[in-house]
Amino acid sequence: MILKFISTPGDFLLMFPENFLWGVSEAGFQFEMGDPLGKNVDPNTDWFKWVHDPVNVGRKIVSGDLPENGVNYWELYGSDHELAEELGMNAYRLGVEWSRIFPRDTAEARVDVEIEEGRIVRIDFDEKALERLETLANMDALNHYERIIENLRDKGFRVIVCLNHFTLPIWIHDPIAARDTGLRSGARGWYDQKTIVEFSKYAGFLAWRLGDKVDMWATFNEPNIVAETGYFLTSTGFPPSVRMNALNALKTFKRVLMNMIVAHARAFEAIKKFDSQRADPDSSLPASIGVIQHVIPVMPLNPFREADSHASRFLKNVHNNLFVEAASSGWVDKNLNMVRDGDEVEKDLKGKLDWLGVNYYTRMVAKGRTSLLAKLLMGIRGVPEIMEGYGLTCRAKDVSRDGRPTSDFGWELYPEGLVETLLEMSRYGRPMFITENGVADSEDRLRPRYIVEHLRVLEEIVNVKRVDVRGYFHWALTDNYEWAQGFSMKFGLYSVILNTKERIPRKNSVETLRRIIQNRTVGAYDSFSRQV
Repeated sequence: MILKFISTPGDFLLMFPENFLWGVSEAGFQFEMGDPLGKNVDPNTDWFKWVHDPVNVGRKIVSGDLPENGVNYWELYGSDHELAEELGMNAYRLGVEWSRIFPRDTAEARVDVEIEEGRIVRIDFDEKALERLETLANMDALNHYERIIENLRDKGFRVIVCLNHFTLPIWIHDPIAARDTGLRSGARGWYDQKTIVEFSKYAGFLAWRLGDKVDMWATFNEPNIVAETGYFLTSTGFPPSVRMNALNALKTFKRVLMNMIVAHARAFEAIKKFDSQRADPDSSLPASIGVIQHVIPVMPLNPFREADSHASRFLKNVHNNLFVEAASSGWVDKNLNMVRDGDEVEKDLKGKLDWLGVNYYTRMVAKGRTSLLAKLLMGIRGVPEIMEGYGLTCRAKDVSRDGRPTSDFGWELYPEGLVETLLEMSRYGRPMFITENGVADSEDRLRPRYIVEHLRVLEEIVNVKRVDVRGYFHWALTDNYEWAQGFSMKFGLYSVILNTKERIPRKNSVETLRRIIQNRTVGAYDSFSRQV
């Protein structure tokens, strides 16, 4: 692959705005651990227990790689921030681990909870409850996160803090007990409403303690992925992967996602209440709160076949829109029929979104299979079938059925899908940020092309279609621990030698992104040869 820089930004009409945010994203569990002495290991999460489980390792549900051998961002954050600064970045998305702040149960910090028709509609607490939470918190961990944030701010970075990126404290969710008992006992995570209450307290506490340093908050990263892969598509390696029939799996998915929708609303209220300070004088709000959604454009295999078109719409509704629609308008499509029935609009959920994060990687292609049984038992017209050979379901380091190159993960390179993605999500009328975009590519054969083609599409969306996208956060600055796949998937602009933690630039990609940021345009790159 050859990239050629041919001119200066002044020659091009299209440019990213001067105040556009350029950054990278990270998640605590994936990046923090790995110090030589093991003193910063966090064993108190569901994912830690999940990837250490001998049954999971033996069945190859997880890789057998261990996060405590990771890239050690916990200690090396300063040098990582310097790398981001050298790239010309001005923003950083940081994940905080709930289990580090509260390694033990916080139920004894009492709050008022109001329930209507079996659902939590209000959680109220004051500073006395926060002071009680402070006695339960691991203040060393909190102070360390403060130092990380201050280091970023000292370098002029705008910081986005994400409160939850998949992992839960083990006292909230024991995935092995949940799996082995079929969710009948143990700490059951988002299956239980208790988690909503404890998450609201955690969110309020962090807003109270970090509000003077943080103006942008995200409650969740990809809540749709948590509900889908943990409870419905249980072959993905996500906890708790409880085996059940399709009808029960669908019911469980809806229950978990509904609890996360409610948790977002109650956390939104808690953050607004306890973060009243502007960290930056140019911030529009003391606390601007969003959610980060994994969004996939879903194309019908045959757009002229109604079953395929319906399958495409159904999957887009469930995966892309259901959560965001609830946080925006209060509509929860409980029966998944894509019709706004009167009893599905919940006023206490409405208006709980200041901005929207979009994680985009590739597309999906769907086919519909008509099924009377599905209509009778699950209330849906047909069964969507995700077609192999496109999007996320390709062979690794190969080409898709459309002849497009695929990553080490087997994900198809499909930059034009970003157009449909952002146009679809713009209907909610909130400012958007690309909060993840990247490719697993250990040889750096695709990444430069991936960066250029996606940012070229984004540049046109911002300038020509006038979609309100205000930032781009690459995934990721460094290689990291990719959940059930362990260290095998290399997303980093910098590779990491795990034994020494040395960061080594993938030079073509680093230089490509640096030049685009510096010049605020992709226009300076000509069409490059596709040697893949």
